[in-house]
Amino acid sequence: MFVFNLSSAFITFFAVVGPPKTLLAFARLASTRSTRELRRLAAWSTVISAAVGLVLGFTADEVTTLFHISDQSLQLAGGTIFFIYAVALVFGLHLGTESDDDEHLPNHMVDGIRELLLPYIASPLAITAVLVASLTKNEWGWKVVVAGAYLAVVVINYVCVALLAPLMRRTHRTSLEVLSRLLGLLLAAVGVELFLNGLDGLGVHMLEGH
Repeated sequence: MFVFNLSSAFITFFAVVGPPKTLLAFARLASTRSTRELRRLAAWSTVISAAVGLVLGFTADEVTTLFHISDQSLQLAGGTIFFIYAVALVFGLHLGTESDDDEHLPNHMVDGIRELLLPYIASPLAITAVLVASLTKNEWGWKVVVAGAYLAVVVINYVCVALLAPLMRRTHRTSLEVLSRLLGLLLAAVGVELFLNGLDGLGVHMLEGH
């Protein structure tokens, strides 16, 4: 059975909203923004993303109670979402990203934050991961661990974007795509484990080999 701990929470967050996905999102913006604008955008989006993750991490019980969602239902839904997204990632499809043909807002900062909303700031995958991880243990200390793991990932994202911003326009996306596909395999496995864990919580036990 899959058990969430500090390392598994960090790896899950890294896979769903870590540098490979974040750098791809920022690479889409690099062609129309200066290095300074990219760094400012990274700073603001990181702060907002961290706030969203921390709030959900500490209020996961209240959120699921409000919507009458059981832990097992969230694990089944989360596992399914992770697996579908991971399979798309392995095949080079990036779900939730906007088309380059979409209209842009006059304010570059606001427009950038809007474009980063689903893939990074309020990623459905990240939100699901935070809720699932936070609900694994009904302890305040565990919620602090989950919040810390998520915060560590978004800080790493900011550092990567800030350092690589000057190279964004010249960096070929192939290397990022390869890393994303490798992480897709990891995320698919996490999705399967979460789904099986949800079934186990409902009393559907898988036969284990001896």
